[in-house]
Amino acid sequence: MQTSNAELMRSARESLKGKWGFAIGVTVVYCILVSIPQGIKNVGFILSILISGPLAGGLALFALSIVRNQEAKFEQLFDGFKSFSTYFLAYLQMVVFIVLWSLLLIVPGIIAALSYAMTYFIIADNPSISASDALKRSKELMSGNKGKYFCLLLRFVGWMILSILTAGIGFLWLIPYVQISTTKFYEDIKDGVVAPLSASMPAETSAPADVETKPAEKTSIVSEN
Repeated sequence: MQTSNAELMRSARESLKGKWGFAIGVTVVYCILVSIPQGIKNVGFILSILISGPLAGGLALFALSIVRNQEAKFEQLFDGFKSFSTYFLAYLQMVVFIVLWSLLLIVPGIIAALSYAMTYFIIADNPSISASDALKRSKELMSGNKGKYFCLLLRFVGWMILSILTAGIGFLWLIPYVQISTTKFYEDIKDGVVAPLSASMPAETSAPADVETKPAEKTSIVSEN
């Protein structure tokens, strides 16, 4: 039975106890880094595409450490660059797919965004996975869970309005709150679909054993006769 969204949010607050300042600091640095390219002429757009995926992956790694009660470190924000190609290609494919679906209607675009929402967490847990497989697994993981995740995000609308009324200051707390709650959501549903890459190996190796036992059975029958 899945955990309710209210409980996921409560659990997120528990995980952030004593770590709010640290989480806010990492979030501020993340927001600054992804915003800097927008002010650079000519190459700003390309630079933004290059760094957005790895930085989002680093933020996912940082959030997973907090949720799993592991030692969260500031430098984890840059660990996404260790798997640069995977995070970059995943981000690029996500943007292309979401934009293409959005060209049809807004709703399909939203559904696509929800489908790929767990991609960075999946890569963080499976560094050797390809970008395409990560997106595919996210779609599988979110099958039947998109509505629940959408409702989780809706719970933050009031906080978003309050953050706007505080001249944006409230977003310093809201963004880590949303990120950790989303990470809790991933932790709650990940075991349903995402399995180790070698999970299918036992099934492949069991077939030859069955074939080998048949001649033995046939021999025993002949000897009895």
